[in-house]
Amino acid sequence: MNMAQTSNHRLLALDVIRGITIAGMIMVNNPGSWQYIYSPLQHSQWNGLTPTDLVYPFFMFIMGVAIHFSMQKFNRIDKRVTFKIIRRTVALFAVGISLECFSNLCNGIFSWENLRILGVMQRLALAYCGGAFLTILLPKKYYLGTAGILLLIYIILLQYFNGYVHSADNLISVIDIKLLGANHLTQEVAKGGNFPFEPEGLLSTIPCWAHVLLGTYVGYLITSTSDNKEKIRKIVLFGIITLFMGFLLQCLDPINKKLWTTSYTLVTCGAASLFLVLLIEVIDIRQQKKWTRFFEAFGVNPLFMYCLAWIVSVLFNLSFIPYEGQTLSIKALVYQQVLQPVLDEKASSLLYALLYIGLIWIPGYLLYRRRIYIKL
Repeated sequence: MNMAQTSNHRLLALDVIRGITIAGMIMVNNPGSWQYIYSPLQHSQWNGLTPTDLVYPFFMFIMGVAIHFSMQKFNRIDKRVTFKIIRRTVALFAVGISLECFSNLCNGIFSWENLRILGVMQRLALAYCGGAFLTILLPKKYYLGTAGILLLIYIILLQYFNGYVHSADNLISVIDIKLLGANHLTQEVAKGGNFPFEPEGLLSTIPCWAHVLLGTYVGYLITSTSDNKEKIRKIVLFGIITLFMGFLLQCLDPINKKLWTTSYTLVTCGAASLFLVLLIEVIDIRQQKKWTRFFEAFGVNPLFMYCLAWIVSVLFNLSFIPYEGQTLSIKALVYQQVLQPVLDEKASSLLYALLYIGLIWIPGYLLYRRRIYIKL
């Protein structure tokens, strides 16, 4: 199969890697117990990198790749493309706020004064907005240079304005407190005491624009030539160089997901590029796709599946089932009464997360079979 054909149709590897990342996000967000989690399934407390820290940036990178495919027909900024970008940005942001409100209402803690304004979906919205406009405004030859300038600006800000300190003096925290208010942020756990901090903060959106733009550049590499070997070579070279630069830079700029540092951006984009090119080789070139069905169900409706998992998770944590003189939630009933007596704490916690992925997959698969795509 010639990969040039896939630029006119759906690139299956994109759906699969999206599906893998969404399934990964659901797994790490829904353990049986937050007290019992295997180390690779935990986020780094501050500096450092775990497999879990790769999931979200992989999805953002793929969003950048998809932007290239969706924006190919637009050669300039006009009312149509501007409306398309702004509409999707507002929709993503509104969904993020709605999920937060839903969680708070179900848990009886809703308050406008303490509502978290930013979050995962909100960051995707802002990253998409900046990345999409840059994609349209910039000639393709300036993608890498612009991404580099954004990352350089960000690293300078962190270097000279207390960007790396794990305290309330952190630049990102200071800006978010002034613009959003401390009550609208999460609490960061630190040795010197907790402090208001938003891991999806406003300032750290800058490297996310570069992140999306790097993904868009890889999307351009995919469609730039019909020669599969040349295409693979270019993406592999990009991934290796980006990954190496990120690890080399960490001596100056620590890899840190919560700060979304420049080194973190480069390492995760490099790793995502290599993973994507592996899937393209296996799935779209060699046509080995029998194993992909499970992940396709997540990948064709990724944001719907993420939102569904969020809503069901909130409902599963509500205690309303009478059990031996007490009231349990569905999650507690399955984890504590069914899984824990059979397995140890961490194994049962992981098994619950895997079973939860399987549960969420069912409606996703039904949509996939009927070719129903829910887009924001």
